[in-house]
Amino acid sequence: MTTALIVGAGPTGLTLAIELARRGVSFRLIEAAEGPQRGSRGKGVQPRTIEVFEDLGIADRVIAHGRFAMPMRSTGPDGAVKVGGGEPAELRNRPDIPYTTSLTIPEWRVEEALRARLVELGGVVEFGTALTAFEQTDAGVTATVAVGGTTETITAHWLVGADGGHSIVRKQSGIAFVGETRDEIRMIVADIAVDGLDRDAWHMWRHPEGMVTLCPLPSTELFQYQASIAPGQDPGLGLVNLQTILEQRTGRGDLRLHEPEWATLWRANARLAEHYRDGRVLLAGDAAHIHSPAGGQGMNTGIQDAHNLGWKLAAVARGAAPELLDSYEAERRPIAAGVLAASDARLARTIARGGMSTGRTAGTLQLDVGYRGSWLSRDDRGGDALLRAGDRAPDATGLRGVDGMHRLFDLTAGGRFTLLSFGPVAGVAAPSLGLDTLEVVAEPTRIGEIADAAGQLAAAYGAREGALVLIRPDGHIGMISDGGDLRMISDHLAAIDRGEPSAR
Repeated sequence: MTTALIVGAGPTGLTLAIELARRGVSFRLIEAAEGPQRGSRGKGVQPRTIEVFEDLGIADRVIAHGRFAMPMRSTGPDGAVKVGGGEPAELRNRPDIPYTTSLTIPEWRVEEALRARLVELGGVVEFGTALTAFEQTDAGVTATVAVGGTTETITAHWLVGADGGHSIVRKQSGIAFVGETRDEIRMIVADIAVDGLDRDAWHMWRHPEGMVTLCPLPSTELFQYQASIAPGQDPGLGLVNLQTILEQRTGRGDLRLHEPEWATLWRANARLAEHYRDGRVLLAGDAAHIHSPAGGQGMNTGIQDAHNLGWKLAAVARGAAPELLDSYEAERRPIAAGVLAASDARLARTIARGGMSTGRTAGTLQLDVGYRGSWLSRDDRGGDALLRAGDRAPDATGLRGVDGMHRLFDLTAGGRFTLLSFGPVAGVAAPSLGLDTLEVVAEPTRIGEIADAAGQLAAAYGAREGALVLIRPDGHIGMISDGGDLRMISDHLAAIDRGEPSAR
């Protein structure tokens, strides 16, 4: 009986499988498709997600196939050109934020890097394996899957639906998918070669009939083609229609398209699952939330769902109370609701102005995603503190140890809790996932001690001598005690294993 059956091997399912594999938790990852899907689909990886990739050990290989801060060149109906898409001014020269702009990369490249990492950890994707039915009891889930014309029964303690907007797991669970589909808002999306256009920027044209864009896809010879399709306009995915739309909306006859290598007609769909958990069944990624691609949030939100769920599922597998999994929905569903609202607003602005904005904000970069108010987030700070429990844990550079210089993120990676102590600290009972301790001292003499020579760490955490900060396995702050209350930390870790808030 495997711990988890994960249905769907897109970015969300792959991330969850990696989280379990690196902790030695058993799983099976099945995918109905016969092999990897090659369409670009989502093409924006946000800075917070790249931090997740660092933790998973794949950031370098993802970055190698992408491009940061892709310039966005928008041409209006009058021929006026506006260029944007650079680094937000408020994020420049910030040692607490290692990545300040989004990375443009086709989604299939992200999946490729995730699959390679999964193989390194001993995992595998079972392609051509489709879930057909399942039943759950208090003890587990029994699933029937179809494989090459035969059926197989899989038993698991937990079933995770990461199988997209048309999720079979969600439908068979009876979980409502609340929202709407707006058939009047459609867009052609295609991967296509283009003659006569430079690859220096994401090219956008605004026209009374609608927008058309061509974005170079790094690490390929292709562009992603996008064209809005209003009611009454031809939604055909053939080359002739795509070329006609391009010429009409750009006014240029020098751009020649080749046969699309992949194409789809996207319809505006904004929906949110009423619940993320039904007994031993959990939802993640597009199975739990779908929304406009405006702002490049969908793939990133799913990956971060899995990063949140993964350590909790592993903790339960190692003896923590199953009630810990209730915190997954409590923390991630409000994030998806916010993303859905923001994406819908961005889509409305895009329709109103006939084209996408060339600007980026800290919000779309997902650096402000946090869990203040969760029972997993506790501190003894005042309400006006800039950094609170639940927030993303900041990075810091220039940390000196006995073995050389470090970044904080390098020291906290690996999927364990980290207790950051601004001074010597006695031992703390480790939770089910283990606990690393980093002591900030004037002169390190052993592994686990670091010197904050430039004061970046203390500044990022607003910490004084003796303060304690508990960093969760997913890179968020679980607890801050400015007073250095070690019992507060110990009680909180014990409460996590019990799956309920601590009494203090």
